[in-house]
Amino acid sequence: MLGASLLLAGCAVLEPPPPVEETPQQAQERRAAAPRPAYNLTGYPPAVRDGYIDGCESARKSAYGRKDEKRFAADAKYRMGWNDGFSICSRR
Repeated sequence: MLGASLLLAGCAVLEPPPPVEETPQQAQERRAAAPRPAYNLTGYPPAVRDGYIDGCESARKSAYGRKDEKRFAADAKYRMGWNDGFSICSRR
């Protein structure tokens, strides 16, 4: 009898605790700590790669989407990469 009781008690299912809502600040910190998306842009200068990733992610409206306005205005390679990334990823 004791064995059957223990066996049945071992099969009892406990409900998991409800998920804790994350605050906007916690969400921002989590996204900042996550790795940036990877693209195969081998052979391109770093400024073009950075711009392409920023532009493409902006077109996709992802959490990584951004436009570094100062760099966009001052760096032709970043600007070209951003415009190309935005244009290509907008079509998908």
